[in-house]
Amino acid sequence: MVSAGIAFGQRSWDERTIVNDYDALRDYLMRQKQTEFVLSFEQIEEIIGSALPRAANRASWWDSLRSPDIQMPQREACLAAGFVATRMPDGQSVRFTKKKQRR
Repeated sequence: MVSAGIAFGQRSWDERTIVNDYDALRDYLMRQKQTEFVLSFEQIEEIIGSALPRAANRASWWDSLRSPDIQMPQREACLAAGFVATRMPDGQSVRFTKKKQRR
């Protein structure tokens, strides 16, 4: 498994706000050629330009298999890009795995 590399800016936490729009994460995932990789929460926050909510620490927040009736914009961003997200046991990173295409 490879950790995807991204460039990080020099921003303090004071400049970050909680995000409800995960389009930047979707766009980032759509550009990836790897079928599986891990991003730290810090890397994800850089991608979305905002702090993740505290709920992101729960594995269930990343779970792509939850009820589609529950609005979860981070899940929708991952699925729209063709990836399933799973929080890693370290509680500080997420594995993104490309969904197999149905025929």
